[in-house]
Amino acid sequence: MRARILAVLYTLFAFLPLARAGAALFVEEPFGSFGGFNPTGHAAIYLSRVCAETPVKLRLCEPGESGVVISRYHRVGGYDWIAIPLIPYLYAVEHADEIPASANAEMVASLRDRYRRAHFADIVPDAEGAKMPGGDWIQLVGSAYDRTIYSLEIETSEAQDERLIEALNSRANSTHFNLLFHNCADFSRDVLDFYYPRAVHRGFLNDVGIMTPKQAARTLTKFSRKNRDLEFTSLEIPQVPGLPPSKPIRGVLESFVKSKKYVVPVAALHPLVIGGLAIYYITQSLFDENPMLAKEPTVKPDEIAVRLEAGGALRTLSYR
Repeated sequence: MRARILAVLYTLFAFLPLARAGAALFVEEPFGSFGGFNPTGHAAIYLSRVCAETPVKLRLCEPGESGVVISRYHRVGGYDWIAIPLIPYLYAVEHADEIPASANAEMVASLRDRYRRAHFADIVPDAEGAKMPGGDWIQLVGSAYDRTIYSLEIETSEAQDERLIEALNSRANSTHFNLLFHNCADFSRDVLDFYYPRAVHRGFLNDVGIMTPKQAARTLTKFSRKNRDLEFTSLEIPQVPGLPPSKPIRGVLESFVKSKKYVVPVAALHPLVIGGLAIYYITQSLFDENPMLAKEPTVKPDEIAVRLEAGGALRTLSYR
């Protein structure tokens, strides 16, 4: 497993001297009790040329740095977005050789708290008695312990990255999170649309107008198909063994149709409504060939060969 994890990291940033840098949409599977209630998952943005001067201030990376993951969170220090370097974001450690092959809940909590104390204790202070605090901040570090993550990266220019840095650093960074209309997928959409206007947009039928990670992936993939001159790559970042496995990512309508806890009571009261929704969902699935990723990602053949040889990290996603 450690070999596969290192292969994924190699795939994420080892090609930067050879290939163009980019912005990647991280589509992250739901986990835990909240993931069972809301199976749409989480969305974040990985920027391979952008780094964090602090968790709330961005800059261009220096040689040897591997980029930053940035996303919108609920109730974390009052900020709208927070940026964490790639390896700590995924594994809550500073260096790749510190990544454990497996982890239990106690180890993950310890790694997260150690990183918090060292790097953003001012944003997430200790709980009473100098203890580790609770809250959503745990999503900032060690995300790969909780869930599988899918990365969809599209190339960007240094000039585009500089404009994004200026825009995010200059505007107010205060939270106004809203699960329906101002969530993590909305933030990811805004960042990707900053680079390529209208590359990502809402799904008013599939997701009743709510922005979801799966809709972001679907529309970004379609944009890449129409813009073959832009390099586009995709891969899976596997969940580290140890904690309960994460759950499949779903859209709003898909969640509603597939979940008995929603379908049964509504069907009892409004069978025609649920029947219409089911027919719509089935027909959409039939006509949408591969809503997550292109069947043939626009990756150069020699890069595919090297990545597969490195550990099979490259994987075309399927609609589940």
